[in-house]
Parts: sequence; C-alpha cells; structure tokens
Amino acid sequence: MCAAGRRWGRRQRALLWAVLLAAWEAAWGQLRYSVPEEMPKGSFVGDVANDLGLQLPALIERDAHVFDTGRTRYFFLDLENGHLSMMEQVDREKICAAIAKCVLSFEILVKRPMNIYKGEVEILDINDNPPSFPEIRSVLEISENTAPGAHFPLGRAHDPDIGVNSLQNYECSESSYFTLDVKTRDDGVKYPELLLVKSLDREQEAAHNLILTATDNGSPMKSGSTTIQIIVLDGNDNAPEFTQSVYKVTLREDAAVGSRVLKVTATDRDEGPNAEVKYSFFKIPEKFDKTFKMDPESGEIVIMENLNFQEHEFYELVVQARDAGGLSSHSKVLIKVIDVNNYVPEIVIMSVFSPVPEDTPLGTVIAIFSVQDRDSGANGEVQCSISDSLPFRLEKSFDNYYRVVTAELLDREQVSEYKVTVRAADGGSPALQSSAVLALRVLDVNDNAPVFAEERYSARLAENNAAGALVLRVLATDADAGQNARVRYRLREGRVRGAPLSSYVSVQAETGALYALRSLDYEQVRELQLWVVAEDGGAPALSGNASVRLLIADENDNAPRVLYPPAGAGSGGAWSGVELAPRGSEAGALPAGGLTRWLVLAVAAVSCLFLAFLLLLLALRLRRWRRRQLLPPAAAAALRGVPVSHFVGIDGVRAFLHSYSHDVSLTADSRKSHLRFSRDSCCDTLQARPPDEASGDLVPSGEEVAE
Repeated sequence: MCAAGRRWGRRQRALLWAVLLAAWEAAWGQLRYSVPEEMPKGSFVGDVANDLGLQLPALIERDAHVFDTGRTRYFFLDLENGHLSMMEQVDREKICAAIAKCVLSFEILVKRPMNIYKGEVEILDINDNPPSFPEIRSVLEISENTAPGAHFPLGRAHDPDIGVNSLQNYECSESSYFTLDVKTRDDGVKYPELLLVKSLDREQEAAHNLILTATDNGSPMKSGSTTIQIIVLDGNDNAPEFTQSVYKVTLREDAAVGSRVLKVTATDRDEGPNAEVKYSFFKIPEKFDKTFKMDPESGEIVIMENLNFQEHEFYELVVQARDAGGLSSHSKVLIKVIDVNNYVPEIVIMSVFSPVPEDTPLGTVIAIFSVQDRDSGANGEVQCSISDSLPFRLEKSFDNYYRVVTAELLDREQVSEYKVTVRAADGGSPALQSSAVLALRVLDVNDNAPVFAEERYSARLAENNAAGALVLRVLATDADAGQNARVRYRLREGRVRGAPLSSYVSVQAETGALYALRSLDYEQVRELQLWVVAEDGGAPALSGNASVRLLIADENDNAPRVLYPPAGAGSGGAWSGVELAPRGSEAGALPAGGLTRWLVLAVAAVSCLFLAFLLLLLALRLRRWRRRQLLPPAAAAALRGVPVSHFVGIDGVRAFLHSYSHDVSLTADSRKSHLRFSRDSCCDTLQARPPDEASGDLVPSGEEVAE
C-alpha cells in the first residue's frame, strides 16, 4: 500500500513538472508536441489555442496560421477548433534518416497585434522497417590454407528505425567450419564477422552456404536475412596485410574534386602472382561510392564530388586488399569533414505590417523574420542589425527569430516611406553577410487641419452685380494625404438684415470660389463680414477658418428727389426735382423723425449761428471805426480832463454846462487833426434862470448851428 502511494506521488510530481514546463514554454511562445510517425492526414497533434491561451474567435480575427517557410509543410492550424493537425503522413526515416531525435519545427503567426509562436513536434519512431542487407546473396572466397581463427568481415545490415526498433543482433545458420562473431563499435553500432573455427579442405567440400539474419527488438520483432556462399580456394597460403587496421583522415568540406584523401597499403608475403594485391571498397553504401574513388593498383582514394558538412560530417569506409590467389584482408578508413564558412546567412521575411499607421504606438511589431545559416559552430552564429538612424529597433524573440518594432513615433508628413535594410553576418572568418529590404509605407492619419493661404480675405464688389457673380477664391491646403487631405469649403452660418447669409453669398465646396447669389444694393448693405470653413475628409474631420470682408462699392444709380413740397401740391403739380428721400418714401411725405430731417435742421442751425456771428463781428468793427472818425484819439484825451460837473445829462445824453472855445485844425490825414481847447474861453452855457423868451426848442436849427 505504501509502495503504491509512493508511486502515485511520484506520478503526481512528474505530471506537475510536465504541466509547469508546458506553461513556461507556452509563456515564451514555445510549443512542444509529439506524435507517432505514419499518422494519417488530419490527425490531431496538439491543442494550440488552449496552450497559447487564445480564444477561438481571436484565432480567426488575428488571422492565425502556420507560417509557410518555403519548406515542406507537415502541419496546419484548424481555426474551427484551434488544433494543430497533420497535413500529410510523415515517414520519420524519410525526413530524418539516421538522426536519433526527429523534430519538426513550425511557426504560428498571428496579427493585430503581430506575434509569432514557435513549436516543435517530435516524430516518434514505430517499428515499421525490418533490418535489410545491401545484397540478398554475397560470395566470399577463402583459401583452404587459411588457419582457423581468421576473421572475415560480412556485409552489415541496415535498419532505419531507432532505439529498440533498430538493428539489435545478428544470427547465422549452423556450420561446423564457421561461427558468427558480432562486434560493437564505440558508437554502439554492431557489425558481423565470420570466424573460421576449423580448417577447410577443398577436396572434401568446395563450397559452404550460410544464412545471416539480422533482427530488431521492436514489437512485433522484424528481421532480414542474406545468403553467404563461401568458396574454398586451393593454394595461396598468405593473405595481404594492411599496414594499419584503421586509417583516419580529416578533410575540409571545400576540398577540390579530384584531390587526394589518403593512400592505403597492404603487403603479401607470397611470391609471384599470389603477391599481387588489388584494392577496392568493400560493401560500402552506393551514395558513398559516388563520393570517393579508389585506385585498385595504388590504393589511393580521391574525392569524386563536392563534400557537404551539413549532409555528412563523417564517413566510414571499408577497404579490401585481395591477392591473385583470392585471399583478402580488410581495413577501415574514417574520414572526418571539417565545416567551412561557405553558406551565406539566409533571411526569411515571415510577415510585414505595411502600411503602418503614423499614430502606431511605440513597441508595435512591424515585421517578423528569421535567419538561418547552414554552417556549424561560429560559422553558423548569425548577428542581425538595422540602421540606428531609423525609428525602428530589432528584438530577438527566440533562437534565430527577430522582430522589428517601432522605437520612435512616426510622422508621415516628414517621411512617408522607409526602406529598412536588415543585415545578417555570421561569425566566420571572413564573415559572410546578406541583407534584405523591408519596404514600409506609413499610412496617413488625419492629424493636420486645413490651413488657409491667408487668415483674412477682402474683396470689393460693385453694387447691382449680376446674380452668381464671382467675388473671390479662397484656398486652403492640408498636409495629410488621400481622403484626409481632401478639402471642402462651406460658409459659417450667419444673418444679414434678418435674412440667412447663405441667401446672399455661397462658396463652391470643391474650389473655394465665393459667389454672390443676388444683386447687392449699396444703399441697403454696404459690407458683408463672413467666415469660410475648410474641412478635410478625415474621420473625425478637422477644419480651419478664414474671415472674408466683402465691401459693396456704390454706383450712381439713384436720381435726386424733392421730398417737400410733395408732388402735385401748390401750383398744380408744377414741382419736379431730384429725389432726396429713399425709394421707399411716399410722395409728399416729410421725413419727420428721420435722419435726413435732423441733418437738414442741424446744417441750417449751424449756418444761421455762423451768419449771426459774422454780422455781429461786422457791426462791432463798424462801430469802432465810426467812433474813431468822430472823435480822434487826441480830442478824446483832451476831454478826459473836463470835470463831470461841466456836463449835464438828460436820459443819458450829456451836454456841456460851460461853453468852450477851441481851435480845430484839420488835415487830409484825420490822424493828424488837432482839437485844442482854451482855458479862458469857457463859460457857462446854461444860466440859472432861463430868459422869458427862451421858450423854443432846446435843439438849435441847422442855420443856427451854421452861424
């Protein structure tokens, strides 16, 4: 019971570790599955959607698919259930040959956002191949003088399966002369040798037939066999002997065709024809027989075709030396191929996100590519790079997979297209390089509003224009492209004298031409202020504004008109004149309370005041002049000394109370006249009592004055 519990605990821990490993690998985009070979088309491999944590609708929306690298595709992604399935039946021995672990890689590419997931499927071997020999029947000649204990190599069977399903053992039919000796090399490969246990006698038995059988350990076990005919030769006592049991050589894979690999040597202690040795390959694969050639006389091995490290990095050849008597011996030639940096890195563009919107966030995946180098070691290590001056950077995802992501914000108005050159260089000396160009077009985003050529427009239009007359053209440009740069014009709503602005003017949406929709009258509208809006075709649309001032120019289109008296009044309608009132005024009406009336009154008042001022000024000037004429300045100065008591005033008119005598001297120049008074000549002109006869007028007549 305790043992069963411990076993169950171990199973739980193992299962937990497997789950954690799968989760870790899925988190890093690495999927691992296994499937037996020879599975029919459409067979289930793994639940990709579940392992990646993607919902089935997301697989369709993001266009998930197995990326085609140009090689044979063995799997496909079923978007209905998210399963990875077999595209065709796979034969492990055909695609992996002698490789112990057969792994097929696949890449699942998703978009929006772009990402790639790498996976591996291990093709598990099944025992579908029996061991087989290169020949169904072979002949071995042995001299009757050969001593017991001699070994004779036999052809090795081949089983393309691996593990327990591969070749495990050899068996030979019973014989009193021979026994089978199975040997194992350091790499675990078994090969058979025939051991002579009893001296041969040609006269008793000239030939022996044996059946050699090779078996695997699969379930069910499979086997293959070949027939070995041994012919006993008479005479020759000594077989040729190689100077080395194993020959080893190292070749560069770029060794020229026809160049020498090495030379083997064998000697025979016999004499005459029995000492003549011929060299040949002994039961080597046919493909190796085309790669190398052996000179039968000299034992020199030369290269017959180009070597390829990636296909074969190691060759094992068995050579045979045979004398004229039929005796032979064998040796091995081990050839190791050294890799040469002869493969240029190969860049495979898997997906490119183009065009790229200019508002793409930083870190967005733009392209995914892989790089491969068929060389090994440092020759196969590849480094990729792009120019530092570009707004992109490289990120290595896993193995030799790279992503190109945005490192800076894009601006289509500055750069509309990028040529991103990806360079790959291996670690060889000298390094081999390759490059690939990613053409990335930047998709416009509506991030620029239309801009007018001028902020303010003005134009003059004579009144009485024709309806539909062109006023002016406005122009706005948009730095964006395509539909986002398509500019349409419209008027901002407004009203003029209570009517909509659109009833006066209109703007052509495509050209920006501004037209007058009606005949304008200066006496009604002297100026129009309006705004033109330029709007692009983006979503959402962006717009810009410009002001337009339209001045209406006056024309002499109105005759003067008499407002008062009205037409037909007074003398039978004899009045006619120029119209001074607006057209809307009725005949004979005074513009009471109107602007014209007040203007006329104001002009008349100002004119009257100005005229009165002029008359007053003139009167004052005249009065001053007359005073100067009647009383010169010298006389006036003399009168200033007369006492007030000498005058009498009646109603403000003063007269002298005394009489004065004076001399008047007049000249042509009034400014030089003199009036001189004498102090002794003054007397009272009015007496205290008037005489009786003084009853006449106080004012003397003219004759008296003359006297």
